[in-house]
Amino acid sequence: MAYDYSDLAKNAQHWAEQACAAGWISQEAALHITELDLRSPDSLFNNGARPLIVAFMGGSGVGKSTLLNRLAGKPIARTGIERPTSREVTLFHHHSVAIQHLPEQLPITQIKIAQHEEEAKKNIIWIDMPDFDSTEQSNKQLVLQWLPHIDVLIYVVSPERYRDEKAWQLLLAEGARHAWLFVLNQWDRGQIEQYDDFKQQLHKAGFYEPVIFKTVCSEDVQMDEFALLEETIGSLATGHIVEQLAQRGQQLRKHELKQKLQQVMDMLGTAPSFQQVSALWQQQWQQTSQQLQEGFSWPMQQTAAYYAEHAADLITHPQSANLSLWDAWAQTRFDDGLDEFIINIDQQGLPVAPFKSRLSLIREKAAKIMQAQTELATRQALANPGNTVQRGFLKAMRLCEIILPLAAMAWVGSQVFIGYYYSNMTSTHYLGVDFAVHSSLLIALTWLTPYFILKKAQPSLKKSALKGLHKGLTQALGLINNEVVEIVKTLDLEHAGQLKQLSVIIGQCNGDELEQRLSIESNSPLARMLVG
Repeated sequence: MAYDYSDLAKNAQHWAEQACAAGWISQEAALHITELDLRSPDSLFNNGARPLIVAFMGGSGVGKSTLLNRLAGKPIARTGIERPTSREVTLFHHHSVAIQHLPEQLPITQIKIAQHEEEAKKNIIWIDMPDFDSTEQSNKQLVLQWLPHIDVLIYVVSPERYRDEKAWQLLLAEGARHAWLFVLNQWDRGQIEQYDDFKQQLHKAGFYEPVIFKTVCSEDVQMDEFALLEETIGSLATGHIVEQLAQRGQQLRKHELKQKLQQVMDMLGTAPSFQQVSALWQQQWQQTSQQLQEGFSWPMQQTAAYYAEHAADLITHPQSANLSLWDAWAQTRFDDGLDEFIINIDQQGLPVAPFKSRLSLIREKAAKIMQAQTELATRQALANPGNTVQRGFLKAMRLCEIILPLAAMAWVGSQVFIGYYYSNMTSTHYLGVDFAVHSSLLIALTWLTPYFILKKAQPSLKKSALKGLHKGLTQALGLINNEVVEIVKTLDLEHAGQLKQLSVIIGQCNGDELEQRLSIESNSPLARMLVG
């Protein structure tokens, strides 16, 4: 399927805008794509056949306006005698040709339109452009605004000015985008050495067999090659040639777009290199979490002691016991770890902006995660101090504290009843001093023994709080790690999506059968007018 360049450019611009907003590419890289030039010769007209657009271009004083007047047979373009430098664009075309879309930024006052009725020149629009080497900056802007709309550039020089630096810079920059014809004007003052040198310069610019015409713009009738120039332009004004030039322009633009997108893809990095990010994080987190655990050792001791002394505050006044292990030191160590992780990503040649924006959230959440997990684990530890064996033993002792004294009192009571019963039958004393002392001691021992065991076997609140803090610390560090891992996974998927979208657009920039069919043969006359 053949994709139009403007559609590809719009797709690329849309991709670049969203990729820049997401941080995958820099603003500079995005501008490189979003500011693509969509102008072309076709953009001056609505869909359908159009004329060949030919422009005279050159420095001041080389006689390009005189050449256009000679071609028109009347003075339609003001020459250097009337104005030192050209400050307007002159269009010369058949009266039936209608240009629907002039360049947007071009003031209408800077356009002069002249028409003719010659059928032989019906399919050609001639343009005389301003002097690009003028000191007027606006002249250069006019030239740059019109260049994308040109099919064939007639580059006019004079024997004295064929080596102008500004002209060569423009030629080298625009060389591949147009078909070129060259005119060595004012040849009556020229020498064959200058012609050979000019041709050699064009060889260096990429034209292997440049088409050069020698013309004379004086009132004296002289034999020159102006008629041959006019005939050559006429031979190019066919629908097939116009289509070839338009298609070649599309190919070149697609190729340039593909190169730009490929450069951006290189900035994005490859999927395998991105998959190494998880390993980089785990390596960095191992070091950072170890630092944090070592640094928390002393604060946890102090926090556990406070909780042990103010355990009741956790219930009655929870806000008064709002202690946090995550202090400025911990935040700094954590930030350093994240920064080192980002540096490692950058060294892999991967975009770091998405990581910076996403990881900024976890920088802020880390303290809250640590506070929530350590406080919850400490509350749970203080609510159930000790281990399972200790809690079971203490539960048994609490039962013994109730059951043993009751059992002792029941036994003493039974002995008193039995003694009283038998004493009535035998008329003997049923309660002696020894029995009273021993029974009292028995009851006291059965109550005091579990009581003292409970007192002495009670788990340390400080140790329980410390245990809870350790558990909360482990859970908090695990949650923080999971948060970063999820961020990396999400960015990995987004990165793969960006690469896929970009690959699709790059694939659409490749040539198709239609472009191959319309490719210009190397031995055709038109091929001599193109950069090799």
